Formats: sequence, structure tokens, C-alpha cells
Amino acid sequence: MIIRKSPSELAKMRQSGMLVWRILDELTKLVEPGVTTLDLETVAEQRIKEAGARAAFKGYYVPAAGRRFPCVLCTSINQEVVHGVPSAKRVLCDGDIVKVDIGVQLDGYYGDSATTIPVGEVAEETLRLMAVTKQSLELAIEQMVAGRRLFDVCGTVERHVTSNGFTVVREFVGHGIGKKLHEEPHVPNYVDPKLSNPRLREGMVLAVEPMVSAGKPDTKVLSDRWTAVTSDGSKAAHYEHCVAVTSNGPWVLTRP
Repeated sequence: MIIRKSPSELAKMRQSGMLVWRILDELTKLVEPGVTTLDLETVAEQRIKEAGARAAFKGYYVPAAGRRFPCVLCTSINQEVVHGVPSAKRVLCDGDIVKVDIGVQLDGYYGDSATTIPVGEVAEETLRLMAVTKQSLELAIEQMVAGRRLFDVCGTVERHVTSNGFTVVREFVGHGIGKKLHEEPHVPNYVDPKLSNPRLREGMVLAVEPMVSAGKPDTKVLSDRWTAVTSDGSKAAHYEHCVAVTSNGPWVLTRP
């Protein structure tokens, strides 16, 4: 069942969304060669604590992994698509890209957002991968209008990505969000006729998150049972916003 939010609930989700935006903004400024992903984790955990919020990912149980996620951030470098675990051993190097994904629960409601950050001087084709992925998210957000359908959002991502020579990762998708981190519906970055295609209604909130590979779309999970990487070793980019459907059009809850 898709749960639609009232204006007062959206106001609370806005507060959660702005907290994740502030943290991601701070982390983006900290990224440089020599920084570890654990350094980013430490700052994020402190900011969540200072805000009186709860980390959405830390302790989250994932059946496929058979255990709970150990950190507040997912930090995924280069060919790592999602769910990378912060570590003092993971040192960012010039030319890397790092995907930082964060979720919080504040006053009973969740916010969830991700960005891809370049480290030092990054290759032009990698910058293009990032740009196309980010553009696909912006185009998808424009489709978040009452009366349109979920596949308008999903198909927009897929068309933009593939028309630019990249591929959409299919194993991981976006989701509804609210009092739970993951609610209905699933929000793939492609159109699958086997999935439901609900009409968008006011009060719906979706976490839209294109995950895009520079090579083939296939992924595999490493031996840590968390980190998902592209099977062919190609770099991947990931961006995410929580977006509400309102009478005034799309409202991105996770940025000013």
C-alpha cells in the first residue's frame, strides 16, 4: 500500500531531508585525497547525534546480507555502486569518485539522500558519467506531478542514461519513504511491464535514486556481504533525492 503524507507530515519530512542535505554538503567539502571513508563516517555520526536524530542505516537488517549494517553512511568508491562500508583502510585517492549515501530518522520521519563526489582531478569521461546520472535524476523529478504515473519517472531515467551511452543498474532501486525508510512503491530506474505502475497522487513521497554504470549494468556483492560493485569493474555514479508530489508540483525535500 502506498502511504500518502499530509502537509504536516511533509513538513516533518522536510526537516529530516534538510538534515541529510546539511551533512552531505559538509562531507562534500571534506572530500580530498588522503581522507578516509571512516573520516566521513565520524563526522556524519556526530552531526546526526547533535541534531537529536537517529541514523537510518546503522543497525538496519538486510536479509540478503544476513546481518545489520554497521555504519551511518554508505561510502562506495569507483566501481562500487552502493552499500560500501566506511573504513580507515579506504583512503580516497586523486581521480576517485566516492558515492556517499545517508539516511536519518528525525521526529518519526525519514530522510534519505546520496551524491557522488569527485576526488581531486577526475577523468573527463567519469565527470560525464556523473553529469548524466545527475541530469537523469533532475529530469525524473520533473515527472513527479500528480496525475502522471510511476513509469514516467522510471522511463525518464532510463532514456536519458541509455541515450548517453551508459547503463542503468537494475538490481537496486528507489523506494517510497515516510515513517519507514523503505515503503511502497519500488522505484526502479527502468520500465518493467511486470511491475505495478501507479498513478502519482498528492502526498506521495519517493526516494528517486539513479545508479548508473559506465559499462555493463550487472553487479555482484563482495565477500563483505555489503558492497555491490559493477561486474566488469566500470565506474558507477549514484544520486538520490526524496521528492514529494504536491499541488504545486514536485517538492524536493532533501535540498534547499
